[in-house]
Amino acid sequence: MKKIETGIEGLIVIEPQVFGDSRGYFFECWNKERFKEIGIDTIFVQDNESLSSYGVIRGLHYQLYPYSQAKLVRVTRGKVFDVAVDIRKNSPTFGKCFGIELSEENKLQMFIPRGFAHGFSVLSDQAVFSYKCDGVYNQQAERGINIYDKSLNIDWRVKSENAIVSGKDTQHPEMATAEMNFIL
Repeated sequence: MKKIETGIEGLIVIEPQVFGDSRGYFFECWNKERFKEIGIDTIFVQDNESLSSYGVIRGLHYQLYPYSQAKLVRVTRGKVFDVAVDIRKNSPTFGKCFGIELSEENKLQMFIPRGFAHGFSVLSDQAVFSYKCDGVYNQQAERGINIYDKSLNIDWRVKSENAIVSGKDTQHPEMATAEMNFIL
């Protein structure tokens, strides 16, 4: 497994070692001890999976402290553009976005620590997005940032006329007025 730094403290891309042959492939997508060796010492308590079609944009989601969640995300089918935004107010990278293509081909994963907003856009006909969380979902603590916030300037790699966004996600405020209570 290879740890890839993102330039944002705690946000890590993981490139697994994939063993392939004529039968297919095998890799460890989670091994507590191996992840601990690269600085991810997290106890996950919930696994989630979503199926989405081309053009779907989900995000930018987070939960307020103390219900915030760290996530380990990956794509098991298809391809997405995955984005994390640092919303830890005293972080030197506060407001910085990091985006990466995750796909069934590259098998990359991203560890998103607590204090980040997260979202993704689907670039393939369909995508299955899978993620582990270190905290359970809490509806009262759920918040979001508008995916089209001009201050973030995220290129979702989907033309606006092809974008499929939930009504709930279109109502999120811009980052400047979003409620957040994270510190580094």
